[in-house]
Amino acid sequence: MNRPGPADASAVSRRVLVLGGARSGKSAFAESLLDGHDGVQYVATSKPDPEDAEWRERVTAHRLRRPAGWATIETGDLAAIYAGSDPAPALIDSLTGWLTRLLDENGAWQNRPGWRQRVEDGIDALVSAVRSSGRHSIAVSDEVGSGIVPESAAGRLFRDLLGTLNQRVAGEADEVWLVTAGIGSRLR
Repeated sequence: MNRPGPADASAVSRRVLVLGGARSGKSAFAESLLDGHDGVQYVATSKPDPEDAEWRERVTAHRLRRPAGWATIETGDLAAIYAGSDPAPALIDSLTGWLTRLLDENGAWQNRPGWRQRVEDGIDALVSAVRSSGRHSIAVSDEVGSGIVPESAAGRLFRDLLGTLNQRVAGEADEVWLVTAGIGSRLR
C-alpha cells in the first residue's frame, strides 16, 4: 500500500498546515516538505525560557536537524512573516507556541481585563495574514482535540482556542497534513 508522504505535496501549494500530537514527528515531517530548498526561514514562535534546561535541549535538537543554510527567526509576529516579501519559504514552528505566547502576553492566565478580545483580535489578524499571503509557508501545530478533556479550566481554554485556531488556519491552507508516528497523511 502506498502511503502519502512529502513527495505527494503539491508543487503549487503555497500555504501548508501540518498537524500532529506531541512527539508525533510533525516538525521533522514539515521540514522534509522543504527538502532541497535553500534559504528557508525557520520561524520559532515560542518565547525562550533561559531557566528551562529540557526546553533548551529540545531547541538544540531541532537546530541540529535543520540544514545549515536555513535562517532562524524568533518572533511572535506571524502576521508580518506571512505578509513579508521575502522570497524564501517560511517554516513556522509552531502555532501552538504562538498561541501560548499570545495568551501569556495578553494576561489570559491572570484574567487581565480585555485579554479575550486582544487574543481574538490576534487570531483574526493571523488568519487574515495567512489568507492574503502569497508566500510559500508551512505552519506546524499540535492537534490537541483527540485527547482527554483537560481537568483544569486553563487547559480546556487552551485546547479550545488552539482547536479553533487550527480549524481557521486549515480553512485558509492549500494543504493540510496530519502526522502520526512520523507518518504524514494528507487531509487536503
